[in-house]
Amino acid sequence: MNKNLHAIYVGLFILVTISVTALLAVDGYQYYRLPLEQRFFSPSNTLLKPSGLVGHGLGIIGTLMMIAGVAIYMVRKRSKMLVNFGYLKYWLEFHIFLCTLGPILVLYHTAFKFGGLVAVSFWSMVAVVFSGVVGRFIYIQIPRTIQGKEVSVNELNDISGDLTYMLRKKYNSFSVDDKIINQIETIFSDNDYSDKNPGFNILIVVKDYFMMKIKLWKIKRQITKKGALGKQRKEIIKIIKSKIVLNRRIGRLRSMQRLFKYWHIVHLPFAITMFVIMLIHVAVTITLGYKWIF
Repeated sequence: MNKNLHAIYVGLFILVTISVTALLAVDGYQYYRLPLEQRFFSPSNTLLKPSGLVGHGLGIIGTLMMIAGVAIYMVRKRSKMLVNFGYLKYWLEFHIFLCTLGPILVLYHTAFKFGGLVAVSFWSMVAVVFSGVVGRFIYIQIPRTIQGKEVSVNELNDISGDLTYMLRKKYNSFSVDDKIINQIETIFSDNDYSDKNPGFNILIVVKDYFMMKIKLWKIKRQITKKGALGKQRKEIIKIIKSKIVLNRRIGRLRSMQRLFKYWHIVHLPFAITMFVIMLIHVAVTITLGYKWIF
């Protein structure tokens, strides 16, 4: 999948999620804003109540989307037979799409009114979605190949060394001297992330993003003063930016890997709780005779 096709792939997921959410919100706004005791008298009650044609359908579709999202990604991730069946990052994006839109449909299924055991499942679902957002943030901090495999520290150091060699060999005689290269090399290091608890590392990552922008701006000024202009300046800045980003990733790699392991410990119990109570809810619904279109 080339870059443009991948952009369309992700963009379509975003467009569908936003469109469905907005359509359901606009169509049911007058109903959802009513107090619970007044909804029975609304013309939309037959369709939008949790056991209604639309409300019940949203619950079924949303549940199936979440189950499919988790199952498909888990099978693709763990099955050796499917290792060459599409890059893992694309399956992760599909997983995120299904496990984002699914909970939204379930939320509309509840008609924004829930209690008892179902409330536990709902808030577990909210926790799963929120922790999933955090997990996605941590995931993209860990360098990976396009196939989704983690890149080792040694591989990153080799790439970093190649970029440094390119700066020295190609641009040293123009505007990138040893002073600038030393500045780039010392912007980020392992020491910035060592002996820090996982929560503190999250704050450091956010701080580093803004610090990188400031450092890069200063280096740009130095290069411009030394005479680098136009296309040459753009090429130098592109390499330097890659070098800085790479150094930052090398510095925090071990911390992000450790944080990702902690994330699994938090994310999994919420997901299990959500699905167990969801299955109980479905079983009770079927036992009580609630049916949809079949």
